[in-house]
Amino acid sequence: MTVQIVEIAGQKIAMLPIADYQRLLDIAEDKADALAASQAEQRRIEGEEYLPCEMVDRILSGDNPLRVWREYRGMTLAQLAVSTKARQATLSDIENGKAQGKPALWRALADALRVSVDDILPDA
Repeated sequence: MTVQIVEIAGQKIAMLPIADYQRLLDIAEDKADALAASQAEQRRIEGEEYLPCEMVDRILSGDNPLRVWREYRGMTLAQLAVSTKARQATLSDIENGKAQGKPALWRALADALRVSVDDILPDA
């Protein structure tokens, strides 16, 4: 690596070929990626849940997040209704966008599915 040091306005500046500069950027990015991967692994070890890409893709493509999470947890509407003390028809209407549901119900749904309310709320 060839570097030229110049002084501009009293500040020393290192000038190097663009290929060397790009290589240094790549090394810094690789180090940042390795650190992020290590931190993600630590969060996984501590219990952070990782979701399958199919599930994320469904939510991003517009599927109702409540339905996606319910199915991911292996619950039927009937089971979710029992665990939240809600009517199965109400939950079906919420999943199909025909009803909104009250805040208390959303909290109960989130608790039953072990997620935050924000995870299951549909996009407005």
